[in-house]
Amino acid sequence: MIIASNIEKSFGPQVLFDGVSFLINPGERIGLVGKNGTGKSTLFRMILGNEKQDAGTLSTPKGYRIGALEQHIHFTQPTVLAECIQALPAEKQWDHYKAEIILSGLGFTEQDFQKDPTTFSGGFQVRINLCKALLADPNMLLLDEPTNYLDILSLRWLKEYLNKWPGEMILITHDRDFMDKVTTHTLGLHRKQARKVKGGTIKFYEMIIQEEETYEQTRKNLENKRREMQNLVDRFRAKASKATMAQSRLKMMEKMGTMEKLSAEKNLGFRFNYLACPGKTLMNIKNLSFSYGGKAENNIFSDVSFSIGKNDRIGIIGANGKGKSTLLNCLAGELTPTEGDIAPHPSVNIGHFGQTNIDRLQPDNQVLDEILRSNPSLSLQAAHSICGAMMFDGDMSKKKVNVLSGGERSRVLLGKIISHPTNLLLLDEPSHHLDVESIESLIEELNDYAGAIVIVTHSELILKALAKNLIIFHRGHAEYFHGGYEDFLEKVGWEGEPVVEKKVKGKMNKKEARKLRALERQKNQTASS
Repeated sequence: MIIASNIEKSFGPQVLFDGVSFLINPGERIGLVGKNGTGKSTLFRMILGNEKQDAGTLSTPKGYRIGALEQHIHFTQPTVLAECIQALPAEKQWDHYKAEIILSGLGFTEQDFQKDPTTFSGGFQVRINLCKALLADPNMLLLDEPTNYLDILSLRWLKEYLNKWPGEMILITHDRDFMDKVTTHTLGLHRKQARKVKGGTIKFYEMIIQEEETYEQTRKNLENKRREMQNLVDRFRAKASKATMAQSRLKMMEKMGTMEKLSAEKNLGFRFNYLACPGKTLMNIKNLSFSYGGKAENNIFSDVSFSIGKNDRIGIIGANGKGKSTLLNCLAGELTPTEGDIAPHPSVNIGHFGQTNIDRLQPDNQVLDEILRSNPSLSLQAAHSICGAMMFDGDMSKKKVNVLSGGERSRVLLGKIISHPTNLLLLDEPSHHLDVESIESLIEELNDYAGAIVIVTHSELILKALAKNLIIFHRGHAEYFHGGYEDFLEKVGWEGEPVVEKKVKGKMNKKEARKLRALERQKNQTASS
């Protein structure tokens, strides 16, 4: 258990926590939410003792062990298995099987166990650190974005593992669907305070809305009362017979005090720029194959055929490294297939959000420069408007790319896409690094987009809310599936999962996905009224 009492923390003029208090009881699994910059990771560092609060106390029971997902990569052992085994408590380091089970669940093969951990990609190195955190047998787990770099199969495995976790846990993740399925409570950082509620994120935001509506109504009532008293004072101040009454009203006003108007919080808000296309089919793909270097042993996918209709919503899913991004890059014209044909309609206009596209942002450019570079015909006013929609208001548009966070760079790339008209969006993990509120905005705008969408994503939330058909990379090949993600789970399912796991409960449909956005809009309207 953890007890926080009146925690205060500032970085220069920026106040993160102002009298934050909360209690985490035995067995509670906490989803920690808040906009980027509200102090979620700072709170983790404080719990671990790596960051000191300016005031207040943060206490844990004697002998209480806290395990955390380390973002810093540092390996000391020659193999992946040996690196993970050393994380086990000394009395359990004989239990190699437990380490192997977790590594397998996170996407490592038996051959990988004996490989040097430094030879793996950054994403798989993070998975090694995640395995070490799960093996450490702590009383509490601190998991900061554990879903980053996990494919959909590993995400589903981790979800089941954490649901069986017997201890306490605090989880930060941009994947709201994942969070709601593995946590018992939601702890939100909001306006420099902390609020805790039993249940998922929707319940937390409903509580915040109710609190802020009550506050705002009380503030307006107080303002009206003060205005009435001030009118009386102004009317009777000069009259000797009423001077005592006026003085009495003035003293009452002093005792009443004032309530500051809540400031409106910024949210991602935009519309994709749609260009009508006369054709019913935007692209025909026939017998597509891709091999690096044209060699059969480097084959990524073979004989893939499908078409993209003008209103299609196609999700591309599967484990990492199977060819999802490669297929999308072929459709975008950034890679040339080894075999097969891609026939786009003459009027097709593509907006491409690719993982490599973010790397192509010019480090020394300002955000505004990047928006203008994507469409030189844009007026300066229009470019500033796009910057504002991407939460780069005013001087924020002058920030250089090299100082932006991952989420900010994702927003810049989205801004570059909406800067010109499109009728086909090719999106590769567009929600990566975005906060929960921004992801909800993205889902809403994608649902409202009039054109076609082909999206690579590991987010089951996005798949359930958006995808009508799928391209599935599994069982050694890629196949087109007529139906949404839940249809796939019920009719086919992922290889290796028991039948009972195929049917997913708690459907996250379009209506529920929009509920959070409606709550956010309501909150902002309350704050700005």
